[in-house]
Amino acid sequence: MLPLEIVLATRNPKKVEELRRMFVGNEIVFLGLNAFPGSPEVAENGSTFEENADLKSRAIAGYTQCHALADDSGLVVDALGGAPGVHSARFAGPGATDAQNLHLLLATLKRKGGVDHRARFECALSLCDPQGQIERFSGVVHGTIIAEPRGANGFGYDPVFVPDGERLTFAQMSAGQKDRISHRGRALEALAKGLPKILPIKTAEGAVDRLVSLR
Repeated sequence: MLPLEIVLATRNPKKVEELRRMFVGNEIVFLGLNAFPGSPEVAENGSTFEENADLKSRAIAGYTQCHALADDSGLVVDALGGAPGVHSARFAGPGATDAQNLHLLLATLKRKGGVDHRARFECALSLCDPQGQIERFSGVVHGTIIAEPRGANGFGYDPVFVPDGERLTFAQMSAGQKDRISHRGRALEALAKGLPKILPIKTAEGAVDRLVSLR
């Protein structure tokens, strides 16, 4: 049996290498969009993370005629009615920087009053086959938004997010510490466990254990 090709809906080579490393030993070949010149740019205009991930995976699966994997993720703050949500990367407007998004978040919460605010990071993964059939996986991490940024690691809203049960923000953690509890890490673990149940592949011995250790 030939290895199964899964196209990641990204042009970021680091994301491609991440999946290859996590699933080493499995009968899967992960490819990025750079292997498919002319791949469409998909507008992320869904109202949920799941809808955006589905839009991307379905478009890329249709174009490449391979299984396609896409993700969408962001921050959900209870006091803001779920914002920034699907607009997390452009909360302060199109082309906004991480610093601008973070500044707007804290300024908006300050006007709401209070010190700490409940929030969660969500990640939605969508796996679509060439016929348009979709399987979904997800990961969530709950925590608190603090009033002042702490830490220089990570990106986005990491400097103000403290996961439940932790004292450090995501930005104060090492990459390994963050990955073990992050929303993306949890979604990828669900994917690792679910893939052999829905695709004609064999799971390498200890593959899920390796994924958890990498997280």
